[in-house]
Amino acid sequence: MKRLAVSVVPNRYEKRSILINGFSMRKPNSVHYEKLIAFVNRKNWWHVPPVDPDAYRKRGKFLASSFEAAEFYGRPLDEPQKVIVARPLVGDERTISKVFRIPPQHDGMTLKQIAAHDALWRNAALKNGFDSILLMAPKCFAEFKASGKIPRSLELNILRAI
Repeated sequence: MKRLAVSVVPNRYEKRSILINGFSMRKPNSVHYEKLIAFVNRKNWWHVPPVDPDAYRKRGKFLASSFEAAEFYGRPLDEPQKVIVARPLVGDERTISKVFRIPPQHDGMTLKQIAAHDALWRNAALKNGFDSILLMAPKCFAEFKASGKIPRSLELNILRAI
């Protein structure tokens, strides 16, 4: 019986964020992320239609993981929606802003500034080959990286919405 030699060399990327290891290096092979993508694709998502008819083209389509979370942005549609994502950028706002080198949103921003910021993130994500941005709370993202536990509250931005 032939044995394969296994190298026990420490992985220099092991201490880095899963987000940076997997998706920034275009190697989304993490079991946690595959499980998360499958979850996102089978979940019902809630959407509040924007006032601006060009909003989808400029910023993408924003979805919330629950009806109650979507109500924060206005009146959600009566029926939930299904999505198909393949290469989401996953993280909390601080981590995603580091990947894009674009500062995160801050308190006191006007709606126009928020829309411009969302457009910057959309364009940066598309430029880097992502089809969506999946946003988690910082504590939830840390727990997801550590254990793979998918949080209940998620925000999804589909970048090429029709």
